[in-house]
Amino acid sequence: MEASSTIAWRRDSSNPQFRAPAKILSCAANGIAQFISRHGTSAHEILWSVGMDEADTRKEREILDLGAYCELLETASRKTQNDNFGLHYGRDFTPDRLGLIGEIAVSSPTLADALGNLVKYFPYHQQNTLVAFHRREELWHLEYRILDGFILQRRQDAELTIGMYLNIIRRVMNAAWSPDEVHFEHPRPENWREHETVFNAPVYFNMKTNALVFREKSIARTAADWDTGRMHALCEALMQLTGDTGTLGLNRRVVGEIRAQLPSGYPHIEDVAEALKMPRWTLQRRLAAEGQIFSALVEETRRRLALLYLAQTHLMINDIANILGYSELSAFSRACVRWFDASPSKMRAMSVQAATTRRLAPCLN
Repeated sequence: MEASSTIAWRRDSSNPQFRAPAKILSCAANGIAQFISRHGTSAHEILWSVGMDEADTRKEREILDLGAYCELLETASRKTQNDNFGLHYGRDFTPDRLGLIGEIAVSSPTLADALGNLVKYFPYHQQNTLVAFHRREELWHLEYRILDGFILQRRQDAELTIGMYLNIIRRVMNAAWSPDEVHFEHPRPENWREHETVFNAPVYFNMKTNALVFREKSIARTAADWDTGRMHALCEALMQLTGDTGTLGLNRRVVGEIRAQLPSGYPHIEDVAEALKMPRWTLQRRLAAEGQIFSALVEETRRRLALLYLAQTHLMINDIANILGYSELSAFSRACVRWFDASPSKMRAMSVQAATTRRLAPCLN
């Protein structure tokens, strides 16, 4: 089963027949070279390592690959030794730096219109992305999630984007506005207290999606810079620039939903099918047509996330088991032996040793 799931990931990610790289506009990387350089690190080296050039980040309407963009943020975090890189970068990312989608938001007549336009047009700015804005009882939820489950490392992007959204709302309301809660889909980072300082709100991790949650009675508040004629022209320009909201292969969509549901327990195919808005039998049939098995995709998703989380030494192994949907630590331990022929603690030790070797490598050459 493990072998077939690994093949599924490799095939979907490398074969042009299955791969459809998502686009993101280069304004999302506005100022990143300067931000990296302020940490005393070479921005050129980091950009080059993910196939980008500094000139790409200076242009507002260039097309970048979303996977490479997320990799850029994660690499920048490691190389600058700033674990909260995305949080800090997003804190100062004002709407006027965000290109067309930022201009659309600030030229919308009201806060409700601005957030509604984010829902509709952000997936043109960044394809294969879910943005939702809805009310649950007394609380509004502005949600964001990359739908491509094959983009595993995306914590820095999530914290950056939620920071961007916060600044859009503050532009309409006031600079001191704060949400009631902030949600992130990734596990709690080591320096998580800083997140509560930046957002001035309680922050919750291991959630199904990334979100700003707020109790706002002034949702119809008029924006200071609204201009509906300009807003409509900007919307049209954005749609013409990227063309569509992206196309995602079935495997990638399924793995994305599996990941979203793992913290709640084992992701059952009925729940994933419902999230994808199709009957269970249709999902099974379509997976079978591609030579895939749902349980194998769950297994491989857990395996890859286990590797990622075991390398984060501040996370307790028992917590990792819960995050991956295991009801007992013993079940996670057996899975690690099955995947890696090693216990979780041994895998962690090996990961720490490998990371130390990578850090020391430049000094040894």
